[in-house]
Amino acid sequence: MNKAKLKEAEEKFIMQFPGGFSNPQMIELTKKHKVEKMKKMAQDSFAIERFEFADNIIDSMGKVVSQSSLISVFEKPKFRDLIKVLSDSEKEHLTHGLKEFLHGDQAFGFGLMTGLLQEYKLAKWPLLTIYPIYYRPSVEVFIKPTTAKGIIEYFELTGIKYNSTPTFEFYKSYREQIMQMKQKVHTSLQVDNAAFCGFLMMTLENYLHKD
Repeated sequence: MNKAKLKEAEEKFIMQFPGGFSNPQMIELTKKHKVEKMKKMAQDSFAIERFEFADNIIDSMGKVVSQSSLISVFEKPKFRDLIKVLSDSEKEHLTHGLKEFLHGDQAFGFGLMTGLLQEYKLAKWPLLTIYPIYYRPSVEVFIKPTTAKGIIEYFELTGIKYNSTPTFEFYKSYREQIMQMKQKVHTSLQVDNAAFCGFLMMTLENYLHKD
């Protein structure tokens, strides 16, 4: 990573928002995105004891996607339509994948979910990573293609290449690098990975629009 660029981004952000994510403007932004509400919804819905009934899990996945500000308006209706046509066995398959990803073998779970969604041409990074970022925001990452590509390029992350086809290998590598970057900034920016990636995204937006 380019530590100088990261330090520059940190200084500019804290200058603009003293106190980092405890700044009133950032608190209002968090409220606007219903961050705490979405975290609670995911943590309540996807606790391990909730995985007894696939229908309930699929319904909760649909609610998270439909209510999240991180999911595009194009992907929301596609996912809503998908869960309406899934067979019982497909619901079990997707549910098992999410359970493994959150509570068991992450690579296996990621593969299960990706495999099913690929059949419907909906194996999209945001639809795979929205649940973990709300369920375990200090550990997992949300991958939005344009943001992830921008972060890799601008901050010169090495040994990692973005691919539009989701793989657990990329997810794991990207998560590791985000965690490393997070440890190198001021504690006011280390709230959780969702907030930290929000800071990186705002940095990229300023960089892309500086002309």
